[in-house]
Amino acid sequence: MLQIRKAVSGDEDGLWAILEPVIRAGDTYDFPRDTARDEALRAWLAPANVCYVAQDDGELVGTYVLHPNRKGGGAHVSNCGYMTATHAYGRGVGSAMCAHSLEEARAAGYRAMQFNFVLASNHRAVALWQRMGFQIVGRIPEAFLHPAQGYTDALVMYQRF
Repeated sequence: MLQIRKAVSGDEDGLWAILEPVIRAGDTYDFPRDTARDEALRAWLAPANVCYVAQDDGELVGTYVLHPNRKGGGAHVSNCGYMTATHAYGRGVGSAMCAHSLEEARAAGYRAMQFNFVLASNHRAVALWQRMGFQIVGRIPEAFLHPAQGYTDALVMYQRF
């Protein structure tokens, strides 16, 4: 049974097992593909982020971070980043984490959630976010150099609560 909880000290190895393949693939996130473990974990677990993990039968199968999209006058809009373990694709982990993040964002007093850089080539994520109520509100032409597809657009997606 999938459980989502805040990350705790001791989750680092499980987090890296999720982050590393995604970072190394270089086709969905803008982390440099050679990002070291400590650097990736420092970024993911940054003080401004609230990090959550999705756990299935004791194994971490997903993670997301929730934080303000901007500081100051833009801090009422939240932002999230999500990663799912490659072996857990297609099991509803992303959907569960998105639903959980929307609940957590509302409970924290955010008025909306915005994704700033969803790759148009990441069809699975775009479809998931749209199913979860996000709209495409902007397109940045050729914003990302995909390792296999070349330059691809990035989408800005938004949901008001």
